[in-house]
Amino acid sequence: MTFNPADDIQDLQYFGEFGGVNPSISDSSTYTFLSAKTMFDTFEGNADGCYLYSRHSSPSNLYLGQALAAMEGTEAANVAASGMGAITPTLLQLCDSGDHIVSSRTIYGGTYAFLKNFASRLGIKTSFVDITKMDKVEAAITAKTKVLYCETVSNPLLEIADIYNLAKIAKKHNIKLVVDNTFSPLSVSPIKLGADIVIHSLTKYINGSSDTLGGVTCASREFIDSLKNVNNGASMLLGPTMDSLRSASVMKNLRTLHIRMKQHSQNAMYLATHFEKDGLKVVYPGLKSHSGHKLYTSMINPEYGFGGMMTIDVGTLEKANELMELMQSQKLGYLAVSLGFYKTLFSAPGTSTSSEIPLEEQISMGITDGLIRFSIGLDNNIERTYQIMKQCMIDLGVLEKVGC
Repeated sequence: MTFNPADDIQDLQYFGEFGGVNPSISDSSTYTFLSAKTMFDTFEGNADGCYLYSRHSSPSNLYLGQALAAMEGTEAANVAASGMGAITPTLLQLCDSGDHIVSSRTIYGGTYAFLKNFASRLGIKTSFVDITKMDKVEAAITAKTKVLYCETVSNPLLEIADIYNLAKIAKKHNIKLVVDNTFSPLSVSPIKLGADIVIHSLTKYINGSSDTLGGVTCASREFIDSLKNVNNGASMLLGPTMDSLRSASVMKNLRTLHIRMKQHSQNAMYLATHFEKDGLKVVYPGLKSHSGHKLYTSMINPEYGFGGMMTIDVGTLEKANELMELMQSQKLGYLAVSLGFYKTLFSAPGTSTSSEIPLEEQISMGITDGLIRFSIGLDNNIERTYQIMKQCMIDLGVLEKVGC
């Protein structure tokens, strides 16, 4: 039977303590014990089903972690208070001072800043490479490399990582392949392609309502336990704990992720196809013109499509800002960072989500002044959306009226 992550989520059953169809929310920071010995055993990690302190674990966080592990096909998962709250402890757990990371050069600006500016202060060096070129990836690996890091679909350029072949390289050199799968939940299952660890910003598609920060690390039971170890676990000691109320909220929204991802993908494909025909410079993995289209097609679960992210280059930052402001005034969406919301969100990455990356490096990567990143929403009438967006572009001279 074909693996479908949405089915694994749907098959999970959690009941509240009074038989509720939703599990009860554990609104406690600490928990009682019937004996001092049980408390000691719990500190040592040897008391299954017992809870000690919510920074270590809580029922609500464990419910959500189990659901996300089922989605990604891993043994376990650990939820965190933000995407960066998942990324940074994961990398710090894998690396010591003097170790080395090979990372994709096109990644979320916050991750880039952590690797280049913060991890380096701890003696962890990073080489940023073109993740689409296997020879460059392998050439960057040294005897001190511990991690190969990438995003399935890169932020913001939408480059596609060849996870299968990256995993082969990682295994050859006995290093861990860590994949940020935030842009492609359900569409791609990195673990099935050979990745060791999968990370998500739950803030985005998985939660879907732009009202909660969250992150998750999905991996083997051994690695998740190491993250939560009371003596040397990065997640335990750095404390990026998710609040139980937020965990319960994400858990409820996770149940509709499969429906939402289909609509995001369908709408994005419609807009990308029509704007490309209109002559715009569109980047979307579902288009045959995308350099990674064939690769991505071979990786995805086709039921969920090519995702809801696309970019359009309108030439200049001034034109990009004018267009985004006009689209917002026409109620097409919001000029805002993040993604996965029910409304379309748009931003200029060079001055927002990728602003941590120095200008000269942005240029070398291909992040141009006129680039607009779109997170396409759940619009019911996408033809109507297209026509209004198109008129905005005509009004500003991004598209010519004749022939449009």
